[in-house]
Amino acid sequence: MSIAGELARFVTGTSVDDLPSLALERARMVIASTIASAAMGVDIVSSRIIRELARERAGAPEATVWFDGGGALPVADAARVNAVMSDAAASDDSDLRSIAHIGTIVSTTTIAMAERTGAGGRDVLAAMVLGYEIAGRIDEALTPGRGERGFHGSISTIFGGAVAAGTLLALTPAQMTQAIALAATSIGGLVVAANTSVAREYHAGLSAMLGIHAALAARKGFVAEENVLEMPRGFFSAFGGDHLLDVTKDLGTSWDITTNMAIKLVPGGHPHHAAAEAAANAAIAGDVDPHDVASIVLSSAKYRTLPGPKHPTDLIGVAHSPAYFIAAAIADRGYGWIHAAPEKVADPVIARLIDRITVDPNPPPYPDRFAHHHGATVTITLKDGRRFSDHVGFPRGSAPRGIEWAD
Repeated sequence: MSIAGELARFVTGTSVDDLPSLALERARMVIASTIASAAMGVDIVSSRIIRELARERAGAPEATVWFDGGGALPVADAARVNAVMSDAAASDDSDLRSIAHIGTIVSTTTIAMAERTGAGGRDVLAAMVLGYEIAGRIDEALTPGRGERGFHGSISTIFGGAVAAGTLLALTPAQMTQAIALAATSIGGLVVAANTSVAREYHAGLSAMLGIHAALAARKGFVAEENVLEMPRGFFSAFGGDHLLDVTKDLGTSWDITTNMAIKLVPGGHPHHAAAEAAANAAIAGDVDPHDVASIVLSSAKYRTLPGPKHPTDLIGVAHSPAYFIAAAIADRGYGWIHAAPEKVADPVIARLIDRITVDPNPPPYPDRFAHHHGATVTITLKDGRRFSDHVGFPRGSAPRGIEWAD
């Protein structure tokens, strides 16, 4: 049996009653996170452009565009607009194996499709859990090859949208197989564009829209290459997937939404949240005055250099600048939503601290291939020679540390 077929058989054979309560609870949390992030992103230019384009196309009134007040749009268009809004604010969820925003896609596609089909709340949560599981397993098999080849997480998150939407459409095993196969050949997306521009949220919108298109086409009887995932020059071969056995191993014994999902409690790229938390902890432990800092060393095998802009000037730069995360966390003994504000981005105290940051040239190697499971260590040296250091593995709001509604 093909990988797509095996995954489809598992998904269509699993009901909401088969899922643990924690998985359903985490689905509820990621809905809240996605909608909250969309509220932050509604007025960002990229969101406005995609929303206007969808309004110009119009079509069957099937699903709501959030925070808009206008009429409903076709299900795929509504999901696309909502996904762009959520991702634009750089405050949506991440999967900590390879920083794919799976929750954003399963939330937006499932809620939109539920409006079309009239699905109930528990069915929505189940569809989200199943979509997250398939996207997470596929992205795990692609880690780290996908990123090393320059591809964005959207090439994996689309499977979450296709499976979640297909679950609410009650696809048969054969149809779900085709939805997965179509998703595999539907999308691209480059990390270099996502890290430097609003192409990041453009990717998210395409992932949501094309995932729904795959499910709808499969329901109509569209047939693709069933073996596209594993065949030579197929999906995994093209995108750097070297761990195919992981995709179908032990299906149903644990659930990725409970083990690897992380909710952003502060804005910006999730790879840098652990470093910011470690920097704040060290600053608090040493009662550090920013003016007394002589040097700051960031140690983590994923930081051979400091990626992103050293001195960011906008939200895109802030989201991808570990130097800014660390300096801001030391200056204010914590990192939060205020640090996305223009006055903080231009803060001269933070700018001076940024210039004191260097990267450990010989960090300890990782024990596995999941760089974002191991966080970062930040060491602050003061002008009088005292040193304060802290290590954070998983950031607050991540599944391994536990996620609470109070967060």
